Amino acid sequence: MLQALKESIEYLKRKIGDFEPEVGIVLGTGLGGLVKDINVKHSIMYSSIPNFPISTLEFHSGKLIFGELEGKKVVAMQGRLHYYEGYSMQQITFPIRVLKSLGIKHLFVSNAAGSLNSDFKKGDLMIIDDHINLQTESPLRGINDSDLGPRFPDMSEPYNRKLIASGLKIAKKEDITCHKGVYVAVTGPNLETKAEYKYLRIIGGDAVGMSTVPEVIVANHMGLPVFAISVLTDEGFPEILLPFSLEEILETAAKAEPKMTTILSQLISSL
Repeated sequence: MLQALKESIEYLKRKIGDFEPEVGIVLGTGLGGLVKDINVKHSIMYSSIPNFPISTLEFHSGKLIFGELEGKKVVAMQGRLHYYEGYSMQQITFPIRVLKSLGIKHLFVSNAAGSLNSDFKKGDLMIIDDHINLQTESPLRGINDSDLGPRFPDMSEPYNRKLIASGLKIAKKEDITCHKGVYVAVTGPNLETKAEYKYLRIIGGDAVGMSTVPEVIVANHMGLPVFAISVLTDEGFPEILLPFSLEEILETAAKAEPKMTTILSQLISSL
């Protein structure tokens, strides 16, 4: 791991020179538009970075974007990796380790998710304050390298409380419908059955998705404060469950994205 990180970082530093990002941003499905607000200094394809996994999804760009947002130096992942694409947990979280090694002090994560809570409607936002991991393994499985983090990292506060409070305050000020809730991570790529949606709600989930938690675990392993937000793009309510439509999910994400961008931009500005 350390050798792979060294190779990736050496390559990126040759490309970005003395640019030192303070904030890392992971842009989820249908949520790449935040890049339009970044004063881009460097744009690097994943495929050109040594040891970096490549997104296999046609709606994920697969670029690292370095630039300035709200007066802060940022690096944004325009397109994330998923376990269901065939990568190991270590591979899909490798970019987070790269961003931390480049110097970021905070990690902001976004995703598209399905609502499990009938009070949370399609098109709403949800700031994640906890999660339930139902994916098949941890990205920390295997021999631990103490240079990266402890063998048994604490997860009592996986999402930064101060950032959560600030995010909710911004949403209220801007009159944005934004909830706080628990995100359940599943493997995918299939969506859930009616019985599965019911089960996920019973165990405490407010939203369900196929990403985010591995990145958050690795960020916590490295002592990196995290803020995560979901755009609720569909409703997993068993009694009124409708067939899945990717086009509708992407359309909902695109409509809600400006609201998410407002919260993220103002939060980053306040750091």
